[in-house]
Amino acid sequence: MNPGEEAIIEQISQEIQSLFAGEGTGHDWHHIERVFRLSLILAGKENADPFICALGALLHDIADHKFHPDDLGKNQRDAQAMMQKYAVDQKSIQKVIQLIGEISYKGAGVATPVSTIEAACVQDADRLDAIGAIGIARAFAYGGSKGRPLYDPDKKPVLHNDFDSYRKDEGHTINHFYEKLLLLKNRMNTTEGKRIADERHAFMELWMARFFGEWEGRC
Repeated sequence: MNPGEEAIIEQISQEIQSLFAGEGTGHDWHHIERVFRLSLILAGKENADPFICALGALLHDIADHKFHPDDLGKNQRDAQAMMQKYAVDQKSIQKVIQLIGEISYKGAGVATPVSTIEAACVQDADRLDAIGAIGIARAFAYGGSKGRPLYDPDKKPVLHNDFDSYRKDEGHTINHFYEKLLLLKNRMNTTEGKRIADERHAFMELWMARFFGEWEGRC
């Protein structure tokens, strides 16, 4: 990035950090910062534009559909407004808006292809933060914030075939592993993303084996 781009990223980072301070669902500033850092690592390995990746990572959750279910366009509009506020050029704005529209998970049966290497990097980084040790913690933080039970063996997971049913689902947190988290390993785009996902996925499998063992009193 050139000095002007670095200055814009610093300004947007500070505002996003302020906006997300104290957020308690696992979609806080620290999540955004982790996605930001990992996006830049992946961008370096994939020769992607670091400015677009940085903007996409910082703004990808600015008004996520989980918190604005009646206004699915708010995420992209708010991201655009933030970039315009800090004089991001129009070509970059359009790239980032497109990226933000492509990266979200929309259900087990819904394909979410990306059209640029920058979107691939940010999508991988966001999904990597949903798995592994931090992913497990985030899943239960979000479930708890919504008053959802940890687990209910009578309620089986649903492999949603459309985004509307996926975003409206209110199942227990363990179901979320089968409906999303355990599926992400095979949805990575980048070589480095796939490598990291393999490790984090293996940890989740070990954790789940322990969870069910303790649930059933076997350990």
